[in-house]
Amino acid sequence: MNHKLYLRDPETSELGKGIIRHGIEMIYELGFEDFTFKKLAVRVGTTEASIYRYFENKHRLLTYITTWFWTWLEYQLVFSTNNISNSKQKIDAVIKLLTSQEKDEFALEHINKNVLQKIIISEGDKSYLTKHVTEDNKAMLFKPYKDLCHRIAEIFLEYKPGYPYPHSLASTLIETAHRQIYFKDHLPRLTDFGNVKDTNIVVHYLSHMIYSMLDAVKKK
Repeated sequence: MNHKLYLRDPETSELGKGIIRHGIEMIYELGFEDFTFKKLAVRVGTTEASIYRYFENKHRLLTYITTWFWTWLEYQLVFSTNNISNSKQKIDAVIKLLTSQEKDEFALEHINKNVLQKIIISEGDKSYLTKHVTEDNKAMLFKPYKDLCHRIAEIFLEYKPGYPYPHSLASTLIETAHRQIYFKDHLPRLTDFGNVKDTNIVVHYLSHMIYSMLDAVKKK
């Protein structure tokens, strides 16, 4: 984790881990706008000042947990595709991973990854849709997200060598996966599967989108 994300590494103490655990829970419960360090301090059982010793502000905490998620997702991608040689099967694994269809073999006590993914879907883009995004980018705060996109882009190039837009397609896949899941659950008329609870239909849509784009160039 980039040391510029925090003032004190939360992984080095039980209090820090508690801040992460309860921070994730409360951002999910309250929404990022209504979430405050004052409320978090009450939940954790500490002082507001103690939390500020770990994170400069709540936006840094949000960026920390989203960065952690992207780092973990890339690790999961490497783990799930390590023994796969077929590029199409790798793409299918990517899509399943982005829609929570790929089984997570590892558990952490202080990070509920299912809840964290829901935060990423509904709140994650707030980590970079800011006026200080350029400054944060120079500090390499978004490197794990870029690394994940690059790894997915490389898989696209395995499937279609010479495809001209692999990174754009990779970031489009990630954002579309999250937007369609969010729309399905909250703004169903923006999708064609608003009444369907199963996210498998999102998997089918994403597969159709990705292969239509890759294969369209393939046919030229």
